[in-house]
Amino acid sequence: MKKTLLIMATTLLATPMLAQVYLDPNAPIEDRVKDALSRMTLHEKVMLCHAQSKFTSPGVPRLGIRQLNMSDGPHGVREEIEWNTWSAAKWTNDSIVAFPSLTCLAATWNRQLSHDFGHAVSEEFAFRNKDIMLGPGTTIARMPLNGRSFEYMGEDPYLAGEMAVPYIKAAQANGVACCLKHFFLNNQEKKRMYVNVNVSERAVNEIYLPAFKKCVEEANLWTMMGSYNKWNNVHCCENDSLLNKILKQQWGFDGAVISDWGGTHNTWEAATGGLDIEMGTDTNGKTEDRSLGYNTYRLADAFEALLREGKISMDVLDDKASRVLRTIFRTSMNPKKVIGSQCSEAHYDACSRIGEEGIVLLRNSNNFLPIVASQYKRILVVGDNATRNMTMGGGSSELKTKFDISPLDGLRALYGDKIDFAPGYYAGRALYNKVDKLDPKKLAKMKEEALAKAKDADLVIFVGGLNKNTNQDCEDSDRDNYDLSYGQNELISALAQVQPNIIVATFGGNPYAMPWINDIKALLHCWYLGSMSGKTLADVISGEVNPSGKLPVTFAKRQADYPCFQFGEEGYPGVDDQVYYKEGIYVGYRWFNTKKVAPLFPFGFGLSYTTFKYGKATLSAKEMTADGTLTLTVDVTNTGKRDGKEVVQLYIGDVKSSVDRPLKELKNFDKVSLKAGETKTITFTITADDLKYYSEQTHDWVAEPGKFRAYVCASETDVRSVVDFTLK
Repeated sequence: MKKTLLIMATTLLATPMLAQVYLDPNAPIEDRVKDALSRMTLHEKVMLCHAQSKFTSPGVPRLGIRQLNMSDGPHGVREEIEWNTWSAAKWTNDSIVAFPSLTCLAATWNRQLSHDFGHAVSEEFAFRNKDIMLGPGTTIARMPLNGRSFEYMGEDPYLAGEMAVPYIKAAQANGVACCLKHFFLNNQEKKRMYVNVNVSERAVNEIYLPAFKKCVEEANLWTMMGSYNKWNNVHCCENDSLLNKILKQQWGFDGAVISDWGGTHNTWEAATGGLDIEMGTDTNGKTEDRSLGYNTYRLADAFEALLREGKISMDVLDDKASRVLRTIFRTSMNPKKVIGSQCSEAHYDACSRIGEEGIVLLRNSNNFLPIVASQYKRILVVGDNATRNMTMGGGSSELKTKFDISPLDGLRALYGDKIDFAPGYYAGRALYNKVDKLDPKKLAKMKEEALAKAKDADLVIFVGGLNKNTNQDCEDSDRDNYDLSYGQNELISALAQVQPNIIVATFGGNPYAMPWINDIKALLHCWYLGSMSGKTLADVISGEVNPSGKLPVTFAKRQADYPCFQFGEEGYPGVDDQVYYKEGIYVGYRWFNTKKVAPLFPFGFGLSYTTFKYGKATLSAKEMTADGTLTLTVDVTNTGKRDGKEVVQLYIGDVKSSVDRPLKELKNFDKVSLKAGETKTITFTITADDLKYYSEQTHDWVAEPGKFRAYVCASETDVRSVVDFTLK
């Protein structure tokens, strides 16, 4: 008997058909996918298509194919949670570095920092044995009240795409898949689970798809997350037009589409609509009621039954399984996946550098900043955000950190016992789907105490803005209005009357109203700065760091100035579960510039502690052909006494077009570092693609012959040089 078994084993091992190519790390991935697929049963293929826990999907244990481990990002690895519940697992080794928010990254306008961000954060994901990072996000900031804008990269598709690509490339080079989100039109959290977005074909192609497309085509994105909302009355997680026709066929995406948690609704539509992995559907895990187990997912038993009945083609299943296998071989079974590290010195350094370049100096009256310690004897810090842990809350982006340096601690480390503190207001706890009821008497008392201390101070530093509470910057809710909450506007105005030497530093992922702007000396907008928050802010206030951030969104004077609010409830939040993007392509600065609505602070705006002079832009030629290019050059000089960095922005406008077009649109940018007195030449290449608009008549991109204008700018409204050219 033993001899017979030995002969059988030898025969099996010698059979070429059974050579385990899929386990060979050196074999091409497509060969591994094909081989693994050929060995799998129908049931095993179906198992790949749905979750087995809150944040994992199964592999094929029989074949030694590993599962996929996922975790929320994009600013750090989420605290470990239990296998089948949303409760914290209470590990003692899952504290991580909180990196700055993606709005802060976008505000750096620095592609290299985006690469550094992706590299550092993915090392932490790899160290925690995660294969898929649920992020970054390139959803366009259509509306300034969106609770998740802090997770995205602003209002312009070019900027968002350019800043996301290096992040994704760096992360995936470490063997960690990025799951870009939310695809697409998830521009509001209110009604997000069911609202249908009505938007023109042109706006879809010019505004809402380009950043996603760039990440697929230029970064070779490995996974994509569908959004909750509907488009063309079909949920985006199971939308054939979006996932199959656009993403997979037009763009050539070869990775896996993952549903947002609970975003799958129908077996037939999910199976035929392009979804590959279903997560978080109507279940709290393997409960005593087996009807709520993972086998009840839309892409589980019900999907398998349709396949066995012949109602859905096996080709559909094989395509899904191949995409999941491809993801597994790129990540969990990738021999080049890094071991990674957690809370390393290099990661904290990356956190600091991103934050330093992301802070935007919006006002600096008479060069009030930076603050030299010897100037003031008594400095009063006021504001709840001075001591609040802003890595807590916000929904799925909440983080458990090893440590956080608060703004108050950062300022005390710098200015010592000169610092006094008064909260001035309080904001309650960072609750999800709940809002703490605040006591008006307590708020009034806090305000009174802060004003009393301000009278005796030489300088007031107010640290406020938004936070990660519900109805602030938080998943599943939008802000109630454009004003700062908790009585901050009234408090800032009152403080300014008592002590005119007042600096305001705000945190948050969205613009807000500033009725007090002319009463203060300086204003810094910090987004969310992560674990090194306090030190980063203190370094900028003190002048150790020269601010160089530029706004990735337009700050309007009032809420009503934004285009989405021009159309009543139809424009936002929607009527009868339908929202209408009647502003079309005129999102953000495209609206303000073209419609001549003056912003409070324009897109691309940000001050420095030094000054920059631009020379006259020149073109390599005055004409270009459809298949040719032009080279634009411009000199930039640091005319101040401090070293600094400037973001040079290139916009293009069509002088005369057969269709309505924005006055100008961002087409390139470069962040340049200049020593005091130094001059550098910036070079941009202009192609025919930079001149195109999307035609709803031809359903394609068109560049019309005629006159175009190139604008070299320090911000969208600060035009430093203009040069015209003609497309032949």
